[in-house]
Amino acid sequence: MSKTILCAVDLGNAEILNKVLVQAAKLADLDDAQLDVVTVLPDFGESWVSGFFEEHHHEKAVKETSARLREVCENMLGSERNAKVRHLVATGTAYQEILKTAKTAGSDLIVIGAHKPDLQDYLLGPNAARVVRHSACSVFVVR
Repeated sequence: MSKTILCAVDLGNAEILNKVLVQAAKLADLDDAQLDVVTVLPDFGESWVSGFFEEHHHEKAVKETSARLREVCENMLGSERNAKVRHLVATGTAYQEILKTAKTAGSDLIVIGAHKPDLQDYLLGPNAARVVRHSACSVFVVR
């Protein structure tokens, strides 16, 4: 029985976004669990790349991403269900931030999407595989 379920989504991958979010909501409803939805922004703040962005670029990106995440969740889950969802925006490496968020939230289950692997995924390992490999809690992978 899960008390908290973390759903990790990529707002740029519309192909699987709906399936992952709906599956996570179904699993949360089965156990009357808290549903947290997280998306991760890349961190350019500590690299030489950050010099190419405006001073408040990160704050603006987080605010816009948070609004987009809420909008997507409302469109897919409905406003009543979305009102109970905790919407989270993290910054950093996707799999590391997903694992950190799950630990901080005390998540019992992580729901994440996986695309069909290509050659580079076998060499580098996709985020979903890294989450599965390093997670302290169960992981439900949606294909």
